[in-house]
Amino acid sequence: MRSVLILAVFFALLIVFGAALAPHDPNALNIPKRLSPPSTEFLLGTDALGRDVLSRLLHGARWSLGLAFAVSLISLVIGTCVGLIAAQGGKIADWVMMRVTDTFLAFPELVAAVVIAGLLGAGTWSLIFALSLTGWMRFARVARGTGLSVKTRGYVVQAQLAGMPAWSIARWHYLPALLPSLTVVWTGAFARAILGISALGFLGFGVQPPNPEWGSMLLDARVHMRSTPLLMIWPGLVVVTCVLAINLSGDALRDAVAKDA
Repeated sequence: MRSVLILAVFFALLIVFGAALAPHDPNALNIPKRLSPPSTEFLLGTDALGRDVLSRLLHGARWSLGLAFAVSLISLVIGTCVGLIAAQGGKIADWVMMRVTDTFLAFPELVAAVVIAGLLGAGTWSLIFALSLTGWMRFARVARGTGLSVKTRGYVVQAQLAGMPAWSIARWHYLPALLPSLTVVWTGAFARAILGISALGFLGFGVQPPNPEWGSMLLDARVHMRSTPLLMIWPGLVVVTCVLAINLSGDALRDAVAKDA
């Protein structure tokens, strides 16, 4: 649990203060020093327009990690609401919600997100919409399964007999039981969102230039992959490191939740 908290604090600080740590303006052009190797002035070198790679990576954290956090949070809210409606609404509501969930699960998330983003056009909002629309199903499954087990507990039955509103029962009885499982699922969704944002950015559907984003940085570096491979290595390494760290923390969190249970 301690490692999870440390990682959460680190990512939060990187999103909020990462841009302030950048040694240079991420969009400042310096053509005479284009494609420079790492040096004391430019610690990770420069790109094809002479922009400092380290500064762009730090500024890109606000886009890649910040958007991934927003996407995973929206997916969490949508999936939890769908799962609670299925658990509380009776057999018909359960059947309808789960068939909708199964329909979305039938399509690969990234492929569906690419199609949706392509139809809506490139941009930040279409990116958020596409990834949120294709990433809520796991939350719905977990929320429904846990909600069905909570539904038969004595204190929930007593609350229903006492006439407590459904939203109040969900707030005080369902959500506390759902929180540990949904938190574990959310770590995986956060990691997948980072990959999705980077993938869509690499395909040109994500954050648009000149804003630095790790996927779009990979796209810009693709032309110089053979002559200056470090341009692709740095953003790729950052994406892999973040996703790996989040997945490992999610595993640790899952083990801690299982131990407490």
